[in-house]
Formats: sequence, C-alpha cells, structure tokens
Amino acid sequence: MGSILRAPSKVSAEEAALPGNGISAKEEAPKGPASKVFTTLTIGNGTLTLSHRVVLAPLTRNRGLPLNPNATPSDPNRVWYPDPLMVEYYTQRTTSGGLLISEGLPPNLVGNGMPGIPGLFCPEQVAGWKAVVDAIHAKGGYIYAQLWNAGRASIPQHTGLPTISASATPYEDGECYPYPPPWESKQVRYADFPPTELSVEGIKEQIGDYAKAARRAVEECGFDGVELHGGNGYLPEQFLSSNINKRTDDYGGSPEKRCRFVLEVVESCVKAVGENKVAIRLSPFGLYNQTRGLQRLETWGHLCRELKKKHNLSYVHFVEPRYEQVHSLEEKNKFLESWGMSDISLDFFRNIFGGTPFFTAGGWNSKNVWGVLEDGTYDAFAIGRLFLSTPDLVERLKEGKTLNQYDRSRFYGPFEDRTIGYTDYPTWEGVEAWGGKLVD
Repeated sequence: MGSILRAPSKVSAEEAALPGNGISAKEEAPKGPASKVFTTLTIGNGTLTLSHRVVLAPLTRNRGLPLNPNATPSDPNRVWYPDPLMVEYYTQRTTSGGLLISEGLPPNLVGNGMPGIPGLFCPEQVAGWKAVVDAIHAKGGYIYAQLWNAGRASIPQHTGLPTISASATPYEDGECYPYPPPWESKQVRYADFPPTELSVEGIKEQIGDYAKAARRAVEECGFDGVELHGGNGYLPEQFLSSNINKRTDDYGGSPEKRCRFVLEVVESCVKAVGENKVAIRLSPFGLYNQTRGLQRLETWGHLCRELKKKHNLSYVHFVEPRYEQVHSLEEKNKFLESWGMSDISLDFFRNIFGGTPFFTAGGWNSKNVWGVLEDGTYDAFAIGRLFLSTPDLVERLKEGKTLNQYDRSRFYGPFEDRTIGYTDYPTWEGVEAWGGKLVD
C-alpha cells in the first residue's frame, strides 16, 4: 500500500505542542505520586477500577492492513483490519489498571471516513481487534472501543457508497477530503460530493449498525465497553449541529429534536451491551468538520440532561471548550466570544452529570494536569498526542521525567513503513539513543 499524505494541518507542530485548553496548573499543587492523578477511579458503575486517571485518548492513526492487498482500479480495497503491529502499538501504552480508548472504529462500510481505518464490521476485523484486546488484558489493562461514523466527512469514491448525513448539506467552502480518491493523485473538494439525507429508515439502519458493532466489540472481541464518538463533526454531531441538520421531522428543527438520533444510538448500545459498558464523547464547542451551529448550550444541555435521566453511563468524555483540531487558541477564543461564551467551561456539563465519571480531553500535558482533579473539576484526563509519542507516559508523569515530542507528519497514515512514528517512540530507557526531541 503506497504512502498517502493528508492535507497540511492549519496548526503548526510548535503550536500543537502548546496547551490547547487555556488551563494552567494550580500553584503549589501536589505532583507526581502525591497527585490525585495516581489514585484509583471506578467506572462502569462499579464494575471496573482504574489504578490511575491518565487515559489514552482515541487517536486516528490509519495503520490498518488492506483486506484486499492486490487492489486494482476496478476492484479497490474498501476494508482494513488490525494486525500484530497494532497489537504492539496498544500494548506499548498499556499499564496495569490503566484505561485505553481505541481509535474510532466504523460500525459499517459507509461510516468509514478514511483509508487505513480498521473497522468492526467483518470477521477479519473482529479477529484483529480480539488480538489487541487480549494482549491489553494480559498486561492488566482495560480498553473501550470507540464507535465512529464519519457521515458526510467522507467521499463516495472512498467507500463506494453514497455519503450520508442528517441532511444533504454540503461543505461550505473549498475544504478538501484529506486523501486523493483511490487510484487518483489529486484531492477533491467535499463540496463537490454533498451527502444524501438519511431517510427515517436509513436512520434506523445506522442505529442498528451501532448496536451490532457494540455487541461485536464486547461479546466477540472482549472490549471492556464502548464509547460513542458523538463529537468532532461526525455523524452524531451532524445531527446535533443546526448548520448541518436542516431536517423538519422528528430528527431536526429544534434542539430537542436534533438530539434524538444520538439518544437513540446510545439507547441501542445500552440494550446491546448494558449501560455499565457504554460511554460517550462530546465536543459541545467544537468547529471541526464545519460544525458551526448555534444553540450550543440549549442543544447539548438537553442531550446531557436526557442521557443522565435515562442512563447510568460508564463515564462521559468531553473536549475542552478552547481546544480545537485545526485552530489556534487565539482563533478559538474569537469564536467563543462571538457566541457570548468567552468565559465558558465544562462546569455546565459537569453539573448535569453529577457523579458520573467525567473525563476531559484537549491540551493536557505534564505542566497543567496538577491540582485539577483535587478540586473535583474532573475525574480523569484523556491524553492523545503526548501519549502517542511517549508510550511510558504514565510512568514519566509520575516520576517527573520529560516526555517525547511527537512527529506531526507521522500522525496519519497510510504509510509504506507503518512503524515510523507509531511503534518506534522510545520509553525513557531508550531516549538517550533516540535522537528525537523532548518536551520541557
């Protein structure tokens, strides 16, 4: 499989290394072993006890193997699966009693947004993920499968199927799909391939596929639970976002109706595997994939109140308001100010969920995690990029050792050499011979 490069990021590697959530460490806060970061946390309604509160955030890496390695223009590969290299990647980042969240796993073919993504809808994928999960459990760790449906953040040339969304709303500008279509050399604009609006029957089909994937994850692969990816502008958030969801039926037209799809997906997963094994990730203030809708607090507030009322979820996982995938902190703050939310925090949602374990993601690092859990603001940190580059992140945080800087150009495959920027980052013992950069 040849090397395919994504579109350049709007954020430089230097900017990406900075805290993205605008939160600083508390002065005189306990650090290292004395910090609450290294105390136990119970999730899954008492069924799982984590030994510390540093969670591997879900990270798209595009390192799956093609099911059809001999693909041709007339018979392109559409499906990827996990192999022993992915087993190594995840087990490198496994600690006894630690929680990992998998990269996003499409529950069906139409939901796959990018090449190299190993989904959870065919036997080869199930077998591959079972090997990953078994290896993590052998080291004493836990892992949740993140269920991810890209919706309109894909193109029909990639899946071979019409792209779907809440409404037939095209992208608004010249933003391109990050990969050239199969067997082509140039990227194409999203706007040139607008999605089709899901019928009510189609909505029910997607909900059913989520439930099937949840059942496969838990019963066949052995995942400890599933996390619905409800953020980052993918299908669930396309229903939540007023600028994308233009429906006038029971699935759109008001904050309450825009929440219905997500609530029904969660309900289907709960019925499939039990609420002890179901979690959700949300980004109520995100802009990624052109989620530029209004009524943020009204929509996500209703969603969260309904989730809390109907289910005792394993945990909830939120992205910080000031963190953004492709915008700097300064740019994101301008958006928040324009919405009248310059001083917004996740407290609004923390108060709704009360005692449900509350994870935060977005810009956390070895400088700003201290003292945050002590005051009860959150229960755990989901850390991505620095965990990507530092397989022994938990140990280094505990011992006050510097972290590896990541190579942004190797975040997203596919690559011919899949190991570079994936499984070749060293633990502390190998840093001296590494030759890479460390983060202060």
